[in-house]
Amino acid sequence: MRCEIIAIGTELLLGIIVDSNSAWIGEQLALAGIDSHFQVKVGDNFARIEACIRQALERSDAVICCGGLGPTQDDITRDVIARVMGVQMRRDEAIAGKIRRIFEQRGRVMSANNLLQANIPIGAEPIAQMPGTAPGLVCPVGGKVIYAVPGVPSEMREMFLGTILPDLRRRAGQSSVIKSRVLRTWGMSESSLAEVLEKRFGELDTLGNPTIAFQASGIDGIKVRLVAKCDDEATALRILDAEEALIRGLLGDVIFGVDEQSMEVVVLDQLRRKAMTFAAAEAITGGILSARLSAADPGMEIFRGATVGGEAWKPGSPPGDVRAAAAAAQARAGLGTNIGLAAIAADPREGLASGTVFLSANIDGAEHGSKMTLPPDRPRMREFSVISLLDLLRRALAG
Repeated sequence: MRCEIIAIGTELLLGIIVDSNSAWIGEQLALAGIDSHFQVKVGDNFARIEACIRQALERSDAVICCGGLGPTQDDITRDVIARVMGVQMRRDEAIAGKIRRIFEQRGRVMSANNLLQANIPIGAEPIAQMPGTAPGLVCPVGGKVIYAVPGVPSEMREMFLGTILPDLRRRAGQSSVIKSRVLRTWGMSESSLAEVLEKRFGELDTLGNPTIAFQASGIDGIKVRLVAKCDDEATALRILDAEEALIRGLLGDVIFGVDEQSMEVVVLDQLRRKAMTFAAAEAITGGILSARLSAADPGMEIFRGATVGGEAWKPGSPPGDVRAAAAAAQARAGLGTNIGLAAIAADPREGLASGTVFLSANIDGAEHGSKMTLPPDRPRMREFSVISLLDLLRRALAG
């Protein structure tokens, strides 16, 4: 089974909107064992969309069209698909009723053109999931199929997982189960991880199952994705358990979390178990630490807050590690917490490499410090300082 993705919208070509939908769909198809050899972006032009769909049907068994299902004049995906199918449009009264109810529930007046979204090609079936006013479509074309989904990511994902993926698996006659697991790491570069795991990569090339892949994710660390394909879920999970244990043995505490466990979630869980609280002094991190921690701890029961402000360098200032330690101690004392954190950029006059950052964690008066050389551009220096500072705390709490 080969499935092609067509992202529709002139705004995608102009760079006004980043096409994250195709990336997400491609990842899901790969995890499901469905080949996807092409991803195409095309503007809101009838002839060009038609040409893309026809070409996709020549080389693939299924096509997912993403976008162009709204109520405005440039939303022409439905009409193009009808042309490709060689059919007329029909009004689906059930969809029209759903659209009316959505507007009523929101207390809004529905424009007449919204009912254009209830027009579907004859022979097409609406996708059951319809979180917004744009219905998705399953459109048979001979022995092949075109799926149409809205460009709104949340709506697209619900339709893809609820209808499209199960339908693709059915069409492919796929009875196997594919399970994945992500091991989140911090503290080693991608190349270093690859070097440590080089022998295991060679072994898995021979075995064929499971597979390993890397994904660098900035402030979320470097992800090591394990994928197992088996006849049943229990066997796949046993394979993933065994592989995770092996990888942990090779990488050690570089692994900080699994699947959706971000660094801040892991640290908050550690502190919750120890009944400890913490605060921070944000200089180089510029509020990013507070934003992420307060999102993960909205009641701020563990993360009690931070001071955010730049640091003025003065002649005769103490070294960076001393300044970081003082800032961490002050954060702890200022908000009356068990722990204070701080990340301080090196003073340019210290003669250190650009991107040098001093990290400090004050835990009940005991100092834990680290010096790192991070990417010198400000955005990455800030993000990497946040995850590095939390990783320092994680390791210190783990002893």
